[in-house]
Amino acid sequence: MSEITVSATVRKEVGKKAHTLRYKGDVPGIFYGHKKSNVAVTIAEKALKPLYKTSAANIINLKLDDGSTYKCILKDIDFDPLTDRPIHFDLYGVSENEALTIEVPVLLTGGTPSGVKEGGILQHILHRLKISCLPKDIPDHVEINVANLAINKSIHVADIKVPNATIVENAKTAIVAVVPPVIEKAPEVAATEAAAVPTEPEVIGKGKKPEEGEEGAAPPGTAPAGAAGAKAPTTGAKAPAAGGKAPAAPAPAAAAPTAKPKK
Repeated sequence: MSEITVSATVRKEVGKKAHTLRYKGDVPGIFYGHKKSNVAVTIAEKALKPLYKTSAANIINLKLDDGSTYKCILKDIDFDPLTDRPIHFDLYGVSENEALTIEVPVLLTGGTPSGVKEGGILQHILHRLKISCLPKDIPDHVEINVANLAINKSIHVADIKVPNATIVENAKTAIVAVVPPVIEKAPEVAATEAAAVPTEPEVIGKGKKPEEGEEGAAPPGTAPAGAAGAKAPTTGAKAPAAGGKAPAAPAPAAAAPTAKPKK
């Protein structure tokens, strides 16, 4: 494992005053560790960049301005959500004879997997692997050969061995896999349209009879359907009985009154 030497300054600005250091291009942080006192430090943003802009795990040789030196690792780092610039970091002190837990990157080797050549899709699920070991045994990365990985096959944590280290992950967790491609079936347009057209129900009306001249009206003088056996209408007025009185003639209209001549 490689080492990176970084110079830092012991800072006096703590709490809300620490944000003023960022205006000068410095990033506030904290150094701590097992059986070690916490030390508030500051590192220039440019000097901090190699610690997180890397795909390998590194041991940091921290040199403070008071002359003290510590071995540590980058435990955590926070970034501004808008500018993506570092705003705080944690350095964890390590001891040569004390095991520590650290995440190391996973590197896929072997070129294109056989399953991908057959049309499958490669899925890299776990990009960093958490292990426990002595500082001198920390690897730069963990290599996984995927050359013979076929479709519907995957490599799990249980399949990986790291020399002089214990993997602190669920053994059933998949690290990388090759999955078959997703094939979408064409929708059955005709069947869908036919199912979407609603059938019109038969309507039984209960309204009034259609008037004469309207569509569906019976012609004059004909009996409506279903009236078979009904009496036919009479064709004339009934004659007066013999010896009976004839009906009285209507009274003449009253004459209009004549106007009297003026005297």
